[in-house]
Amino acid sequence: MAAVKTLVFLHAHPDDEALLTSGTMARASAEGQRVVLVVATDGAAGLASSSMSVDLAARRAEELDESARVLGVHRLVRLGYADSGLHGDEEQQPGGPLPLCRAPLEEAASRVAEILVEEDADVLVSYDRNGGYGHPDHVRVHEIGVRAAELAYTPRVYEATIPRDLLVRAIKAAGKVYRFPPEFDPTSFERAYSASSDITHRVDVRRYIDAKRASMAAHASQATADDGDRTLAAFLRMPKPLFRKVFGTEWYRQSRPRI
Repeated sequence: MAAVKTLVFLHAHPDDEALLTSGTMARASAEGQRVVLVVATDGAAGLASSSMSVDLAARRAEELDESARVLGVHRLVRLGYADSGLHGDEEQQPGGPLPLCRAPLEEAASRVAEILVEEDADVLVSYDRNGGYGHPDHVRVHEIGVRAAELAYTPRVYEATIPRDLLVRAIKAAGKVYRFPPEFDPTSFERAYSASSDITHRVDVRRYIDAKRASMAAHASQATADDGDRTLAAFLRMPKPLFRKVFGTEWYRQSRPRI
């Protein structure tokens, strides 16, 4: 009988796990591996409709709980930092948590390293050095993950990413069928994520696509804004065969921790 491995997934905001790694998490859990989800911020600076924006952090915490449940996550850890905002310039509110981008790197990395050691983690999954599409909290999570793996001597580190050229082609094709929301800038993805040549692992998650879709649907606050639907809503409107084709693979770049 194969030994149980422990995989720790480090994400920036509630809903990031759904978009990038939820299929892998559901597959690992179904195959008997231990799945730990660590989320750095409360997501309170995320866009949402005014009907959902009252105590958005609490709403997103509930959504994250549901996402973790449908994916079979064994342990969910919230680091408790505040969302740094789209430009990373959010200030700490009186009595509130420290925004992630204002937290000292060594402090945040040490907290993640403690979890890795507690769990005797075999794998840490974080982000690529671009932070995916460049959100400052995502870039910071990449930096935190690199340092945490060093401190904890975690043997394997993978960066969740998407092949940039494939993503650009998919967005162009989807734009012919779907009307993306106003805030969606397709040209920004020409500089995002990773080149195909940097991808080291592709994970087939088609058998777990229902769990991935349920994870995404759990984050309802991120599907709408006052000016209409957001990108997540467009994804969830896809017919199941197209959704399976678009989201049936998850990509990673293996990096070597400097230990």
